[in-house]
Amino acid sequence: MTQSSKAPSHFEITVPASSANIGPGFDTLGLAFSLHLRLEVRVDRTTPSHSARLDEHHQEIEDVAHNAELCSLFDQSVTIRYTEQNSRELAVKPSRNLITKTAWYVLRCHGLLVFPYPVDVIIDNPIPLGRGLGSSGAAVVAGVALANMAASLGLDKNRLLDYALAIERHPDNVSASLLGGFVASYLDDTPNASATKLLESRFQPVDIHTQQTDAFAPSAMAPHMPPMGVSRYVQLPWNPRIKAIAVIPQFQLATVKARAALPDTYTRADLVFNLQRLAVLTHTLGQDPPNPLLIHAAMSDRVHQIYRAALVPGLEDLLRTLVPTELPGLLGVCLSGAGPTVVILAEDNFDTIGKKACSIFAERQVKAHYQVLNVDQAGLQCKTIA
Repeated sequence: MTQSSKAPSHFEITVPASSANIGPGFDTLGLAFSLHLRLEVRVDRTTPSHSARLDEHHQEIEDVAHNAELCSLFDQSVTIRYTEQNSRELAVKPSRNLITKTAWYVLRCHGLLVFPYPVDVIIDNPIPLGRGLGSSGAAVVAGVALANMAASLGLDKNRLLDYALAIERHPDNVSASLLGGFVASYLDDTPNASATKLLESRFQPVDIHTQQTDAFAPSAMAPHMPPMGVSRYVQLPWNPRIKAIAVIPQFQLATVKARAALPDTYTRADLVFNLQRLAVLTHTLGQDPPNPLLIHAAMSDRVHQIYRAALVPGLEDLLRTLVPTELPGLLGVCLSGAGPTVVILAEDNFDTIGKKACSIFAERQVKAHYQVLNVDQAGLQCKTIA
């Protein structure tokens, strides 16, 4: 691949945090927030990396995650550092870090074993981990953008979304972080898209049935490119007067554990309940002025929140007691993604509402803090630094 002489050598990648589900919109709705993962990237375009391209020996499907030589070769092409306190929770070895591991997958899809030029990345990540604010989705989006910019691949946002969804199965968080705003999305179920064997939540290079490495898996040596249009999405209207109060408990909740709490089947009545409210909610959140009673009722859910309540002490109390008639300015309350963060939509009295929510958590011996966030309409941003 020929590198462009105009490719930036110093740039910034910004990815918003996100909330999935938004009440009745289980695995459907995503909302981007003004809380951002930031990467400052420098590329030494004067010194090409050694052995940058896959050779014939590497065309076989091989699990690179357990190949120390190949991991070392990639690790030599990029350095990463964190600026935040939570850096101690995150891998700084590029072949193990979710951001750079995602970039490595995209590079290999384009025949590149390593970054074509040495890359240095400084990561600022204020998005709390394991709290239901899309930290992994933001990392995946940052990773595909990093590969795109550093290797001058020329991919647009729609194509970047395809690559992100080869790693992060659920499009709600990823679509919101990449596109911005209030987004409804689903995975395409056509044979072409489903052939990717899209992965869920983690890298899984070996097929559990055949014990063969999946050619589409991000950990494969020469993974196949994901097809075009892996998902379908629409960006929904959003009233800019509405802000989100993210009430963040001081404990993590693994998505896999929250998923395990859900039943395998639902009654028709519960599904109809959610579908009716979903149709109303996606319309009313764009109306001006917002209708507090309508929004609050439309954010009710019977698919996931009631089953996850035992994992988030205080959630039932929050959903029951935080109502517009008692707290002016409040619009609606929901669990953010798999939790434990609770998102409260409001148009006024943000601090009063946030403090009230934290006090309810405190009654259950759960420490929590809140942040008032705007809805980020821009999504993924890549900016050249002079």
